[in-house]
Amino acid sequence: MAATQPNSLRLLFASTLVGAIGSGIGGGVEFTLQNLAREMILRGHMVHILAPEGSKIEVDCPIIAITGKLQPSIQQLNRDTQITIISNSVLTRMWEFIGKNQSNYHLIVNFAYDWLPFYLFPFINIPIAHMVSMGSLSKEMDDFIEQTIIRLPSTIAFHTKTQAQTFQFSSKCRIVGNGINIKDYQYCEKPDNYLVWVARISPEKGLEDAVIAAKHTGIPLKIMGLHQDKFYWESIQQNYPDAQVEYLGFLTIREMQLVLRRSRGYLMTHRWSEAFGMTAIQSLACGVPVITYNQGGPAEIVRHGQTGWLVPSGNIAELVKAINNLDKIDRLACRQQAEAEYSIQVYGNLMENWFYDLLSENRASDETRF
Repeated sequence: MAATQPNSLRLLFASTLVGAIGSGIGGGVEFTLQNLAREMILRGHMVHILAPEGSKIEVDCPIIAITGKLQPSIQQLNRDTQITIISNSVLTRMWEFIGKNQSNYHLIVNFAYDWLPFYLFPFINIPIAHMVSMGSLSKEMDDFIEQTIIRLPSTIAFHTKTQAQTFQFSSKCRIVGNGINIKDYQYCEKPDNYLVWVARISPEKGLEDAVIAAKHTGIPLKIMGLHQDKFYWESIQQNYPDAQVEYLGFLTIREMQLVLRRSRGYLMTHRWSEAFGMTAIQSLACGVPVITYNQGGPAEIVRHGQTGWLVPSGNIAELVKAINNLDKIDRLACRQQAEAEYSIQVYGNLMENWFYDLLSENRASDETRF
């Protein structure tokens, strides 16, 4: 059900700056942005998407392509790395566009985890809603986000409490979760005998832990995701040549869920604090139990012993034990949790209400000022 607000909004979604939408480089942000855009349009709002050149979306709305150099991903940098300003960057050109065209919109929704959107809020005349996609990764980014939280806490939203708690003053901000179109995922009651791992193939995602655990159990592992670090992938192949692993590539959502739904279980072996865990709710929607390390957003999603198992981070023995206990999980309970808590309608309500609250606060502030 859509929120019962009378006014349609003109929304400008500012995408991630590390890669074009559809490339997979932006991870779950690309998917979240498109899901939310589609839902807001269904609710009668106008949505435009600002994104790097080459972006391809599966949403029937205008996309404004911005040319320029892409930003490096902060998660690939050291915590103490200083922020640098890149000449001819997508970042600066995107916000130049916003500055010139802001009067065409009621609200800017910023999905980019970068410094400039947080720095510019005093110079933009309409509200900016910052959907923070990651936890604390950079000292300088922390400063920008926390200064925004101190001055305008209602403009910041996090996906999970765990993510928010990596920042100071986070208790003042909204927790909005995330959501998917459940109808896009087919429930599977009787699985085949294999496991699945889905993510960017990069060290912080911890693929080798899943490979080792699958090898110990003798259950084949199907791997899907963007090859972001080819050296890392090659090292896994060299170190575990006898593991029964199969790399299927970077698949569309439809292709991915057809493989995922038939699996006995989904492994999340992340070595950093995931802000949310989009693939966890995709798995639950298919009726597939999730085995995840007990850190970050996924630990808030999975119900231990009911829709999956929570395992101490890096503990391979417990990971193997959880795999051997997958059949104790009711697959229908997994699907039901996804339907009740992580539908795009639930997420849409939370986000839409946040947008209206921001606009109401902005109007009240203007009336007080004058």
